[in-house]
Amino acid sequence: MFKSNNCVAIHLIDITAAENFYTNVMKFKLLTRSEGSLEYDTGHFLLYVNRDLNTQPPIPSFTVKNIAVAKQSLLANGCIVLREDRNSLYFRDPFGITYDVIEGK
Repeated sequence: MFKSNNCVAIHLIDITAAENFYTNVMKFKLLTRSEGSLEYDTGHFLLYVNRDLNTQPPIPSFTVKNIAVAKQSLLANGCIVLREDRNSLYFRDPFGITYDVIEGK
C-alpha cells in the first residue's frame, strides 16, 4: 500500500539560514524557492525545507494510491494525523516517528 518516494522534508525556523547552508555549504541544487519553502535536488532525493515554528527531524515521504484508505488504515492502527490537505497528510506512527504520505500513481 505505501511506497517510498524520493522526497524528504525538514521543518526549520530560519529558512534564510537554511538556504545559505544547503546552497553554499552542502552545494545542493536549489530547484524552487518561495517565502516559506525551498526545494533541493540532493542527487538521490529531493529535500523540501519548510519554514515552521518548530524544528523537526527529516520526514520521509511515501506515496499511496488512495489517501482516504491510507488514512483510515493508519488511524485504525494507532497512528495520529498531524496535518492534512486534499492529497497528502503527515502522521505520527505508534513509535513517535513522523511521515509524509501523498496520493499518487
